Amino acid sequence: MGKRYYCDYCNRSFQDNLHNRKKHLNGTQHHRAKKAWFDSFRDAATILAEEQTKNPCRRFQQTGQCIFGSNCRFSHMTDCDIERLKLQIDAENRAREGFFESRKSPERSIEDWLAKRKRNNETTDRSSILKVEAVDSLLASPLPPHFLSIPDLPASLLPPPPNGWLKITVTEWG
Repeated sequence: MGKRYYCDYCNRSFQDNLHNRKKHLNGTQHHRAKKAWFDSFRDAATILAEEQTKNPCRRFQQTGQCIFGSNCRFSHMTDCDIERLKLQIDAENRAREGFFESRKSPERSIEDWLAKRKRNNETTDRSSILKVEAVDSLLASPLPPHFLSIPDLPASLLPPPPNGWLKITVTEWG
């Protein structure tokens, strides 16, 4: 049966050879399906701007149908549809503004940062006793010297001391 080529845009498959593939990819059906696929990802503001530049389609206004469908160069949107798009754009803008406002960090001062740093240093001083014991055991262990140059190596990466771990209270890993 041979290899088959499947076109995701057109949702069809055919025998895969150079002639068939080239004929399909240059065909109007493929171009329309590809355009429809990418148009489905446009945002409301782009659609509204494009529709406002078009004149209304007389055939669509009279009969409610147009033989050209989505390929018509005239607008098929009613006033109600345009109002709905405007409301959707406003809702998207409000949601976007709310998102960015929630992402803004509160005003911070250098004093807050220094106080937080001091608290962090106090907690690391408590755990430094364990680290000093670990470094002492490292000096006696056959570790490569480049491991000794890494400051604040986590307890998970340290070899156990010869007499085992005593009172491990390390809560931070990694």
